Amino acid sequence: VFLHGWGANMQMMNPHAALLSHDYKCINLDLFGFGKSDEIENYQKFEDYVDALHTFLISKNICDPIFIAHSFGARIAIKYALKYPVKAMILTGAAGIRPPLSLRKKLRIYLHHKGFKMKGSYDYEKASGFLRKVLIDAVNQDLSEEMKKIEVPVLLIWGKNDKETPLWMGKKMHELISQSSLIVFKDGDHFAYYQEYARFCFIVKEFLEGLDL
Repeated sequence: VFLHGWGANMQMMNPHAALLSHDYKCINLDLFGFGKSDEIENYQKFEDYVDALHTFLISKNICDPIFIAHSFGARIAIKYALKYPVKAMILTGAAGIRPPLSLRKKLRIYLHHKGFKMKGSYDYEKASGFLRKVLIDAVNQDLSEEMKKIEVPVLLIWGKNDKETPLWMGKKMHELISQSSLIVFKDGDHFAYYQEYARFCFIVKEFLEGLDL
């Protein structure tokens, strides 16, 4: 099951689904609120997003999925694996670790609490009301402690030059997730999985073939 990143849609994962579909049943989808997928009605918290995905997968007779997830999609996969059965996960440029606040961000928070109106991030400004709520819920959650509870095989693939989710986050996830491996694409950035999709899929296939699933 492919889970794309924030602001993207299933097209980003189409090349991967095409290659891996020769050996696996692949489900590629627009996440809720993106592409052609509807928003979630009565959304209250981030867990609702995870539950909605589970309901969708069950409707497709998919249990114990293998997730291939990028960035925001990886955050969903991690939360899913803590609540529902998962066979394995391949996470690339994964979100889930909250970076230390910079002086600029601390100033923005201070001014916000003082009543100053400030422009939000590009992702926030562009998003619908539903996705703004999802974004706020997502970025305010640090999953570091929860990652220690993951008990399935996890392959982490990172671009060395990733600016959005820097490599130190990948290394930290590797430390926190007991059954994890980390592979770094030395010339890749946040979209290394897409830029070198054939290499990415070859590594994924090797990883899955080495597991006793």
